Amino acid sequence: MNKQEFKKCYKCFRPKSSCSCKNIKTPLDTNTKFVILMHPKEFKKTKNGTGYMTKNSIKNCEIIIGVDFSENNRVNELINSKIYSPYLLYPDENSIKINKEIINENKKLLIFILDSTWPCSKKMLKSSSNLQNIPKLSFEHDLKSNFKIKAQPKDYCLSTIESTFCLLQELNKQSLENIEASDLNMFLQPFNKMVEYQVNCSKLHSN
Repeated sequence: MNKQEFKKCYKCFRPKSSCSCKNIKTPLDTNTKFVILMHPKEFKKTKNGTGYMTKNSIKNCEIIIGVDFSENNRVNELINSKIYSPYLLYPDENSIKINKEIINENKKLLIFILDSTWPCSKKMLKSSSNLQNIPKLSFEHDLKSNFKIKAQPKDYCLSTIESTFCLLQELNKQSLENIEASDLNMFLQPFNKMVEYQVNCSKLHSN
């Protein structure tokens, strides 16, 4: 086994042999503040988790690990900040469909993203009373996840980085972001390269 496989990149937390950081052209400089709320189980998924990949692809982004964020000082500080309007990216019948509704805000957007499996995400939201009290965002899409190495529970389910990509597209359309098309088109490159790498590894192991 290659010695690199025993070494870890402490930016993406993947083995050095499959580090995704080299495929990130330049982290996007967004107006929107993104906060990835990562379940502890997701933190341990160093081989296929996309939360850290998303964080490393956006300058104005941070990760907070936990399940119940009700008393989390950093989360509450951000929610109660006077400079942000907080939202939670979560599909809900009462959510704001960002591809159909206009968001009018005088403050900068703050968007929380749950990074976990669907069952764990539901538990995180149910446990976190502070997240229940902020508006929810969602979007309709026809994108099928490229996560070939991981079965999604439903066709419409996307990985964290794919969901963020769709969100950035819609924010661009509403002029809430001004991201160059060429930069946005490169956003999923580290994810696609990771999938390509793991598919190739799977083929080698099956031969």
